[in-house]
Amino acid sequence: MEIPFFPLIKIFSLSTLSFLIALIWVPFLIRFLKKHNMGKQIRESDSTPIFSKMHQIKSGTPTMGGILIWGTTLILIFLFFCLAKLTHLPIFEQLNFLTQRETLLPLGALIASALVGIGDDYLNVKKIGSHGGGLKVKHRLIIYTLIACFGALWFYFKLSWSTIHIPFFGNYDIGYLWYSLLFIFVMIATAFSVNEIDGLDGLAGGTLLFSFVAFGVIAFVLERVNLATFCGVISGALLAFLWFNVYPAKFFMGDTGAMSLGITLGIIAMLTNTFLLLPIIGFLFMIESLSVIVQISSKKFLHKKVFLSSPIHHHLEARGWLEPQIVMRFWIIAGVTAIIGLIIFLVDKGI
Repeated sequence: MEIPFFPLIKIFSLSTLSFLIALIWVPFLIRFLKKHNMGKQIRESDSTPIFSKMHQIKSGTPTMGGILIWGTTLILIFLFFCLAKLTHLPIFEQLNFLTQRETLLPLGALIASALVGIGDDYLNVKKIGSHGGGLKVKHRLIIYTLIACFGALWFYFKLSWSTIHIPFFGNYDIGYLWYSLLFIFVMIATAFSVNEIDGLDGLAGGTLLFSFVAFGVIAFVLERVNLATFCGVISGALLAFLWFNVYPAKFFMGDTGAMSLGITLGIIAMLTNTFLLLPIIGFLFMIESLSVIVQISSKKFLHKKVFLSSPIHHHLEARGWLEPQIVMRFWIIAGVTAIIGLIIFLVDKGI
């Protein structure tokens, strides 16, 4: 028998547990990263002289902090799955939030992309690969496209989805081919956009926190409690990560966090059929990517820069804004756009 209000109890209790577990083991993670010299490399570069000068002081700060976020999520989701299967106790069966329809795909994408990110971070730390360390952009694009393609196949064969929802206009079946292409685009765009915003202490963590909370609320309203719990667990781990990542950061998120959380956020937007709200809720992710696209295009075709440095948070930094000032103002914007996205969602649903 299900306890009244249990869905809310489940979401908040597991989110809190995620925060506490992450808070407990984060010092061990930081020590491990320092012991094995997993420090971020800020290289002198003629192509990014302003960025290199401003951030050289951060060189050597441990990276791969994203392990804390997806590692905590993985621990909790499998802990309660195993407890439910081994004990068959109703309490653990209700707390289990690993299901094929709601959380198996985002969990799989989170772990797969996180492992790719670990490899990229390791190459960067050890200065192996292009431009002094790390995978080339085209190689990362290929790998994450493959992950997105698997997700698109999952939607077709496991969930039989080919319908998109346009707020205030309704649902439209666009067919599997177009849906797959849209799915892949959303995954890749979100992953790389989140990666772009991961450049200042606390910036990616804070903006991601608002986005995951917003989509957690959306999932809850849609009665997808397990997906809402999944968002809550990630949010709890993100909160613990932020405790140590705010200025001056004890460690950085790294690609293992930014890319994996970005692609997971995109999948959650597709699972809730609210991907059109993603550019609103994740407004800053879009702005960050656009600033990079504008900068690269301007340099290539007009042979001049639009921004002093890109993404745009580095431009503001070069203009004299203090790093905590940029981060706090971006958090405010992220909070406002998340609320706007939720309002549009609730009005569209007639709530």
